[in-house]
Amino acid sequence: MTQDAISDLKDPSTLRVGINLGNILLVTGESVNGDPEGVAPDMAAALADKLGVGVSYVTYATPGDVADAAARDEWDVGLIAIEPKRAEVIGFCDAYVEIEATYLVPEGSTFQSMDDVDQPGVRIAVSERAAYDLYLSRTLKHAELHRAPGLPGAFELFVNEKLDALAGLVPALKGNAEKLPGSRVMEGRYTSVQQAIGTKPECTALNACVNEFLTEAKASGLVAELIEKHGVSGKLQVAS
Repeated sequence: MTQDAISDLKDPSTLRVGINLGNILLVTGESVNGDPEGVAPDMAAALADKLGVGVSYVTYATPGDVADAAARDEWDVGLIAIEPKRAEVIGFCDAYVEIEATYLVPEGSTFQSMDDVDQPGVRIAVSERAAYDLYLSRTLKHAELHRAPGLPGAFELFVNEKLDALAGLVPALKGNAEKLPGSRVMEGRYTSVQQAIGTKPECTALNACVNEFLTEAKASGLVAELIEKHGVSGKLQVAS
């Protein structure tokens, strides 16, 4: 299986890895040579070790950029969240971690449940093309999404435009709440974002090898070890 998977690589000596720098839980730093550091880069490096090849990181500012790069053949594997729209161009493997998503609401908000937010006239700030943006775009029936590039942009939009809620991942929203006195991260979740490794759809041997690697990585405790190593315990959970 390994040799067939290597045949799917553009360069059989190197695994090109698409990394989303916008997820601050999965990419937590930068090495002295400029490579990204965190759970996602370490997972990619471990996969390259399994294949017996080197690793080269191709970084992008947003998950949408990673997805777009698939059609341009810029990476062999991309590490972003599973999402049906993205699955049209990416062959997703199993998830390795998951992160709950909810809302941040301003001081004085009466919202208590997820259903309270999805009402006519409610305006929600969201990071454009994030997995939870795509999810909410499919599922919201009444509320309006107002998009901005990246998490900082969405928070700025939420504050400056005095919107009713900010959609996001729980750990990031808790950080945003510290900057906005009186705001509150809502209990519960509207979805759980599953972070995965994807391949180009035609690379079936590589896809199968990645799935085998992910099964081993979760069962062996590697994913849990990386979560602990990079200081994101309690923010990321190993995917079931």
